Amino acid sequence: MAITGRTRLAGLVGWPVASSRSPLIHNEWLRRAGIDGAYVPLPVAPGGLRIALDGLRAAGFAGVNVTVPHKEDAFRLCDTLTEAARACGAANTLVFGADGLIHGDSSDGEGFLRSLRAAGIRPDAGPALLLGAGGAARAIAASLLAAGAEVSVANRTRMRAEILRDELRDAGAGPVSVLDWDSRGDALPDHALLVNTTTIGMAGDPASSCALDRAPASLAVADIVYVPRETPLLTQARARALRTVEGLGMLLHQAGVGFQAWFGVRPEVDAALERMVREDLAV
Repeated sequence: MAITGRTRLAGLVGWPVASSRSPLIHNEWLRRAGIDGAYVPLPVAPGGLRIALDGLRAAGFAGVNVTVPHKEDAFRLCDTLTEAARACGAANTLVFGADGLIHGDSSDGEGFLRSLRAAGIRPDAGPALLLGAGGAARAIAASLLAAGAEVSVANRTRMRAEILRDELRDAGAGPVSVLDWDSRGDALPDHALLVNTTTIGMAGDPASSCALDRAPASLAVADIVYVPRETPLLTQARARALRTVEGLGMLLHQAGVGFQAWFGVRPEVDAALERMVREDLAV
């Protein structure tokens, strides 16, 4: 692929970005669509986001994704924000408009909902229990609330769950219930969806995020961790014949939100793309 003066550019701003699979995903979609475009990694050190965004906008970039540690700074630098971004208090998808403004969105929650639907699971099928109270939990909770689901949150430190509840309430996202961490297993019969948003299960960590002994047969179980593909929680769920949603789907579907905004095409998340990314993750 040759980059010329007509090539439409987008990228990923973060620190670090060397291990990100986003360039692989976006450039594959560009190749499939036959679009004269490129998506590049853009390492920007902490404190340098404002200067970087000004430079990228002046250089003609269509927009960027923003990852750690810049999401909250990006939120503050945007001229306009979607309801999803306002509910999350962070922006990870920026569009540089022809009007000279920076338009901010948060695609994590929408990416999660799309991954659920792709697995045949309705986000509003019943109450959802989220494990964890970080940025991903906030984005997912806000999107589930917007889709019409009731949401409960359990976190190992209850105060963090209470802060998340209060932030979502103050942002107008909707009411969230807080459960004690030790009661999460007992609460499963009252929920239709269990979502692990914590890092438990990453890199082969054998720890379990939730015992599923009391899980009803109707429970769907999602884990946003995608390395490893088979987390301890998903192993438990499949052993009990529960419906499961792997973490890679959220990564791919949230990427599609930005791609559509920058390049004007809604990309397809299919088995071939998942296989390509999994093979790269295994290297």
